[in-house]
Amino acid sequence: MADTDFSDAVDNWRPQSRSAKATGLTRLLRRNLSLAVAGTDARQARAFEVDAGRSFGPEFRPYRDVFKRALDIFLILLALPVVLPLIGLLALLIARDGHSPFFRQERVGRNGRIFSIWKLRTMVPDAERILEQHLARCPNSRREWDANQKLRNDPRITPVGGLLRKISFDELPQLWNVLKGEMSLVGPRPMMPCQQSLYPGRAYYRLRPGLTGFWQISKRNESTFAERAEFDTAY
Repeated sequence: MADTDFSDAVDNWRPQSRSAKATGLTRLLRRNLSLAVAGTDARQARAFEVDAGRSFGPEFRPYRDVFKRALDIFLILLALPVVLPLIGLLALLIARDGHSPFFRQERVGRNGRIFSIWKLRTMVPDAERILEQHLARCPNSRREWDANQKLRNDPRITPVGGLLRKISFDELPQLWNVLKGEMSLVGPRPMMPCQQSLYPGRAYYRLRPGLTGFWQISKRNESTFAERAEFDTAY
């Protein structure tokens, strides 16, 4: 009788043991799976935070956000007694054709904000129509424009405008944008809203656009518009 009871106990214990092991293994697998999912969620959340930071604004940095801004204002105020008469003289020279000497255009600023820049006009009044007609007649110019967003031989530029562009004096009115905090003296050149799809990087959106910058003084006329992203990232 005792042997029979012991045998029954063994038979009953074995399936229970296997069941317990299976249950323990299932719990272990579920726990590891939960940890893996949690780890993936954490990585995804971290990636989202990084991407959000890139998209909606960089972290605070004392030099960029305080000292560089103060230096911009100081240098502009120092130069105003010379710059203002110069802008007035150039404006009179440009206005000889009977049209406004100033030109306003929308550009993309820090964090993707759209603002208006001011320039001394270097092109003929009906510049957009002339550009489209020229690109329609000349396939080579169309390819150059699509790649670089500029032309080496631009039919829109006036003789005075060509001179101003060579010495970058057409950018002087943008000192007003710098005073307003929309731009900086040094930074990536501001791009137009329609050019954003051609720009592959993110560095531009983390900075105030500048009157001059790394791309402009390096290979501005030798690189494509998309390649400027490398210079913005390096800056």
